[in-house]
Amino acid sequence: MVSAERIAAAVRSRALSAVDVVAVTLERIRRAEPVLCAFAEVWEEAAPGWAREVDARVAAGEMLPLAGVPIGVKGRHGLRTAGPLLAAGCVAVGATSVPGPGTPWQTWGLGAHGRTVNPWRADRTPGGSSAGSAAAVAAGLVPLATGSDGAGSVRIPAAWCGVIGLKVTNGRLPTADRTGLTAPGVLTRHAADAAAYWRVMDGAAPHPGTHSAAPPPSAVWSPALGFADPDPDPDIVAIAHAAAVRLADSGAVRLVPPRTELRLEDPAPAWLALRTAGADLAVAHRVRAANDRSLDAFFADAELLLTPTTPIPPHGHEGPGERFSTALTWAFNLSGHPAVSVPAGFGADGCPVGLQLVAPRGREDLLLRTLDGTTTDCAY
Repeated sequence: MVSAERIAAAVRSRALSAVDVVAVTLERIRRAEPVLCAFAEVWEEAAPGWAREVDARVAAGEMLPLAGVPIGVKGRHGLRTAGPLLAAGCVAVGATSVPGPGTPWQTWGLGAHGRTVNPWRADRTPGGSSAGSAAAVAAGLVPLATGSDGAGSVRIPAAWCGVIGLKVTNGRLPTADRTGLTAPGVLTRHAADAAAYWRVMDGAAPHPGTHSAAPPPSAVWSPALGFADPDPDPDIVAIAHAAAVRLADSGAVRLVPPRTELRLEDPAPAWLALRTAGADLAVAHRVRAANDRSLDAFFADAELLLTPTTPIPPHGHEGPGERFSTALTWAFNLSGHPAVSVPAGFGADGCPVGLQLVAPRGREDLLLRTLDGTTTDCAY
């Protein structure tokens, strides 16, 4: 799959038309969807018309940063939050799958043709709840798809599908979530495309290239954040740690030992209380305050925190049992820190493993600068 940036450059130069790009995309979706089931709806009639509008805007001289880029939007209501992307020239080709009603453990995504499968192994879930977005990007159907992340719902499917998944700082972009736990995000195969998404959505975010002379940020590795119980699978930890070491060897980060071991409190009770109507919020306030103190102290000494994205590999469609895939992600929905999952390698089961990078609040630019040039391979 060609990157979003390359597609946009070709459409702006009129070497390609948005109409032709969308036609190829829709044909690719037609071929893959009966098996992958990444889309709840495909907008085969509307998308070509939207592409014609983009071509007309380009012909009129508009410099659209994402001209003609086909995207998937999370869920049937995803267009409501995709306005800045559409204004930037993206063409929405369909609504990606999310969990179906009454099937929380049978599938993490319910597409028009059935349950969404992991592009690497059809007997495994792609993760969720941005299931279809991750699967569609991993399978090369679209270069970019939107997501939302309330407990890891962008980062977990990114890890299990082998793509990049960015959750932005909570509260920095609007959402309809009254709890404040959910933040928008994006799934891509190229770090530059995630940066392009962020420049459009934030409006004032600088281009990562403007920081090329900055020294690599200091980063601390934590396999379990001090609370994960049971501990993450040893194979997952080893693969993610090896990816962290490769980042350091490439000069993207400086791995440093922590002054004191980071030990967060388990966010589960707080997260669940905030999500439960009528719950006693005292525990949520206590856990959040304690973790905020720990993280504030941590980020006073280091610029990045590196962890495995998930404690377990992708499970089957029947469900994960008693283990939460959110164990290493939902702490940062509670605290609000921006985080990204990047491909770390593959487990013995042949499925991808993710490495999570967490930055101080409001420092999406630091995450994207660290990943500049990262690319993942297409699953199909």
